[in-house]
Amino acid sequence: MKQAGLFLLLAGVIFTGTALAQGTNSAAAASTQDPHQSQPPAPRVVDLKASDGIVLKATYFAAAKPGPGVLLYHQSNRTRDSWDAIARQLAAAGINTLTLDMRGFGESGGTPNTKLTDVERPKVRTKRPSDIDTAFQYLVSQPGVKRDVIAVGGAGELGVGQSVEVARQHSAEVKSLVLLSGETLQDGLQFLRQASQLPGLFVVADDDEYPPTVEAMEWLYVTSSSPGKKFVHYSAAQDAPWIWYETSDASKVPAKGGHGTDMFKPHPELPGIIVNWFVTTLIKTPGHAPADTLASAGIINQIRTPGGIAQVTEQLTEARRRDSEAQLFPEITVSTIGQDHMRAGEPKLAVEVLRLLLLAYPESADAHETLAEAYLKDEQKDLARQHAEKALAILDSHTVPASSWTDTEQYRGEIRSGAQEVLKKLSAAH
Repeated sequence: MKQAGLFLLLAGVIFTGTALAQGTNSAAAASTQDPHQSQPPAPRVVDLKASDGIVLKATYFAAAKPGPGVLLYHQSNRTRDSWDAIARQLAAAGINTLTLDMRGFGESGGTPNTKLTDVERPKVRTKRPSDIDTAFQYLVSQPGVKRDVIAVGGAGELGVGQSVEVARQHSAEVKSLVLLSGETLQDGLQFLRQASQLPGLFVVADDDEYPPTVEAMEWLYVTSSSPGKKFVHYSAAQDAPWIWYETSDASKVPAKGGHGTDMFKPHPELPGIIVNWFVTTLIKTPGHAPADTLASAGIINQIRTPGGIAQVTEQLTEARRRDSEAQLFPEITVSTIGQDHMRAGEPKLAVEVLRLLLLAYPESADAHETLAEAYLKDEQKDLARQHAEKALAILDSHTVPASSWTDTEQYRGEIRSGAQEVLKKLSAAH
């Protein structure tokens, strides 16, 4: 019996951003462009006219060929150039990207945010929905931008709030979110709760200089109902002390690299994680990210309860009616549950779990082979043979990955060996 699933489940129950980053470096490197591909054009600074005539400055990073688009918003103590390095990487990866200076920040017009009075500040906030829509409309109007495959990223209370609002206003077009060190209001939280198929990457650090940002990001993460979400949490020995609210006045709170895009310097793997996330959710599998064990904890626990497999089967069937590619749980985790039942001498329960797994991942050679083992233990020999042969056929076709979680030659060999062992035992029984 293959053992990889058990190890991965135990290793992945609790993880920090550092652990996730180590597992993502290779994936980010895999998205690097072929040096023979055409390079994207140079970024260009653009003027966007707001509804009241204020000029908003933005930078457009065009890809070399038609592709999706990303809109990036800065935090209160930074400007659009804090996203420059990632925007260049995204353009090189085939994703058109727009970064924006919000009204009163950087080169954009309007009263500088640091000079707003308490009376003026709420008035400026009322302009932001219109401003962000101006930026969104500019991005989707550019030649070569696939206007129905858009993502939004934001940092800090300012950028996160605006990003969620864009996704809420344009839910049909926005296929992915990246949120760093911020929060959103009730409307945004309600949207995240309802957007069950919107993948989101949530990033925060314990040394964020504006506590309680960690708790705010954890709230966003648990509120999001998507099983395709990831939480990158950079741990520290202790949380930073509260000094002041998130502010554009740099003299109030010294920046120490724990907030928003400032995290890129102490955590150099983070830009690669973000770029890889956008490549996955906009190019490889638009609007989808692999189901995550932590994000799917409720479903996984349900599978382990009496009657839970039937309930989850019904939920998956219903989700597939709305979205044919919907996934409610990661393949490897539920495969491990099935293998646990086999190790415990419970083949009938193993079969039930692994049939659900195959319903979710019908093209997985791994799922077929593991189910073949369960059928063999349950003395259902014809079905064991059928699924062992199907596993080998999928491997031999080389048209799809061996599983949703890995396709290495080493693991393909493990699947092949397992399927052949099932067939060998069936032949010996005759």
